[in-house]
Amino acid sequence: MSELTLGALYGAVTLVVMFSGMPIAFALGIVATGFMYFFMPASSLDTVTQNVYEEMASITLLSIPLFILKGAAIGKSPAGRDLYSAIHTWMHKIPGGLGIANVFACALFAAMAGSSPATCSAIGSAGIPEMRKRGYSPGFAAGIIAAGGTLGILLPPSITMILYAVAAEQSLGRLFLAGIGPGILLVVLFAGYAVYRARKEYRMALDIYQKGGEKSAYLEDEHFTLKEKVEMLPRVLPFIVLLIGVMVALYGGFATPSETAGLGALLAMALLAVIYGVWKPKDLSPILGSSIKESTMLLLIIGMSLLYSYVMSYLHISQSAAAWVVSLHLSKWVLLAVILCMVIVFGFFLPPVSIILMTAPIILPPLREAGFDLIWFGIVMTVVMEMGLIHPPVGLNIFVIKNIAPDIPLKDVIWGVFPFLLLMVVAVLLLCFFPSIATGLPDMIMGAK
Repeated sequence: MSELTLGALYGAVTLVVMFSGMPIAFALGIVATGFMYFFMPASSLDTVTQNVYEEMASITLLSIPLFILKGAAIGKSPAGRDLYSAIHTWMHKIPGGLGIANVFACALFAAMAGSSPATCSAIGSAGIPEMRKRGYSPGFAAGIIAAGGTLGILLPPSITMILYAVAAEQSLGRLFLAGIGPGILLVVLFAGYAVYRARKEYRMALDIYQKGGEKSAYLEDEHFTLKEKVEMLPRVLPFIVLLIGVMVALYGGFATPSETAGLGALLAMALLAVIYGVWKPKDLSPILGSSIKESTMLLLIIGMSLLYSYVMSYLHISQSAAAWVVSLHLSKWVLLAVILCMVIVFGFFLPPVSIILMTAPIILPPLREAGFDLIWFGIVMTVVMEMGLIHPPVGLNIFVIKNIAPDIPLKDVIWGVFPFLLLMVVAVLLLCFFPSIATGLPDMIMGAK
């Protein structure tokens, strides 16, 4: 059996097992173990545990459960709600200010938590009811939170980027820095759309009211005193200081990514104890329980994905597939377009973690051969994978929104996120035309490669 035929069989079996409804980690592990049994020496089965352990014995991967603990400490506490409330209080006078406040709150929370679902849940549980109470349409309210939540895998500390750094053997610090510019770009695009959409809905509400219809909450004038604004800051500023401190420790060379993750987790727990009085075992139980569950699930997926990639490499499937792609002699940008389209298709049914670890051995060699900067590509790929979090049929963030706002029809949620998908496409195009949006900051701080 030729290597490409074996690769096609490997991919087909993987799809069949995944569509059976089996959890992704077990699906990948079973496929990998099955092909080891039938196509590799019998002794290879004795090394499954050793291979998984060796692949995961990375100091970089150690930062994942620590960043998850940091995110859970913030997400399972009132910190996310207070962060949103403070931004809304200061920005309510700006047209569409409530929508912008949600975008900014998502960005800041994502930068502290590093998780897309956690960002959606923490900010959406407060933001969606507040927007709807003030007249925002359900689809727009759901869409802006779902899209804002995707920033969790782009803005540092992003767990997805940690895995890409391991898979592509790139500097994690440089990759984190490269995510800041595109993250700000998406925040600006999302905020701009929030202003446009809010003004449009305001005009529609005003027109209905002037024609004798019901007065929408959009038309109510909200006011906060300076005292109320100042009173919101003490609970939020410590977490902003925590965010800045972690970034300074990481990019200033004072700590490794794993040390930074540990420092951030401990400081987040300390802030919860001081500010919210969360220190008793019954208070800490949801935080620690959530961290353990998410870390176990994620590390199990990583371990099985790495075993899956190991089998691909041993059977020369990834090398043959990469060589076949190179042999097509596609132009540089056609190659990129084909690969990104493939990532979009995978995003229909796979999470970003699996996409990175399963595709990296195949797509990175041709991209390197074509002369692409793999740091830049990692950012572009992350933005494309962000799209997978909010487009059907799987769209994880869509279902997070449905969980926290079950009365919003799924159809409204999907139509609500559609404009943000278009904005992400615009962001990808801008990154292609102006790569310095991603590479400029790491080159300035860490020097050109």
